[in-house]
Parts: sequence; structure tokens; C-alpha cells
Amino acid sequence: MSHTARIPLHKVAATQYKALFNLSTAVKQSSLGERLVELVNLRLSQINGCGFCVDMHWRDLVRQGLDPRVLNAVAAWPEAPFFSERERAALRWTEIVNGQPHADASDEEFARVSEYFTQTEIVELCYAVAAIKGWNMLNRSLRNPIPEVPAPGM
Repeated sequence: MSHTARIPLHKVAATQYKALFNLSTAVKQSSLGERLVELVNLRLSQINGCGFCVDMHWRDLVRQGLDPRVLNAVAAWPEAPFFSERERAALRWTEIVNGQPHADASDEEFARVSEYFTQTEIVELCYAVAAIKGWNMLNRSLRNPIPEVPAPGM
């Protein structure tokens, strides 16, 4: 695979890029908290195979002071002791929503996530999934590569 972007997505269709960026910013500022949003972003980026996003969200969690063992365990979160029940509920719901239509966001699963999140937080979690899934799709299809040297502040 090429390590050169097919299209500089931040320059082409800049209005749409900014809208998705603004959605991502709003999600990070939501009641979910930045750590949980970044865990969701990292997990979905792993599942969706977006190296650019895995690198970015891993680095953001490092900046937040997350222990490297915890970061390494995100890919196997059901087996790891590092995550709270709230984080586990979010990660499970995230994987289900990401997998639609092949995964079922059943009434039982909704009841399970509702034990840990308000209705507003569940909607915010769905927006978080929508935003990162959009970034994953854009970065993968347009082959936005992992930068060898991250941009300042990234």
C-alpha cells in the first residue's frame, strides 16, 4: 500500500472537513469526557484498520497520562482489568453500533448501556461513533498515511 495520500482531504471539500472536525470537537467537549471519547476513537480505529487514527488517538491518550499497559489492552478490553464498568459499557455499545447492520443494537444491549449512561450520553456516544467512523472511512479510502513526524500539538 502507498504511504502517500490520494487526496489532501483537509484541503479538498474543506467545508465538509470542517463540519466533521467540528462534530469531533463537540463530542470531545460532551458530558462523556475526553478520556472516554478517546478510548472509543482508539478502539474503533483499531477495528476499522485506520492507522492514521490509531496513531493520533493513541498519542492523545498518552498525553492524557494513560498507562501504556492500558493503551495496549484497549484492543482486548473485555479481557483486561483496567477498564471501569462504564468504560466497558461504552466500548461494547461502540462496537455494536460500529458493526451495524451486521451487529444488533438490541433492546437488551440498549438496556445494558442505559445502566451507565443517560439518554443524552447515549446519543453523544452514538455521535462519537459516527464521527470516528467517518474519519476512519475517509482516511482509509483516501490513504491518509501515519505521519512519520506528527504535526506540532498532535
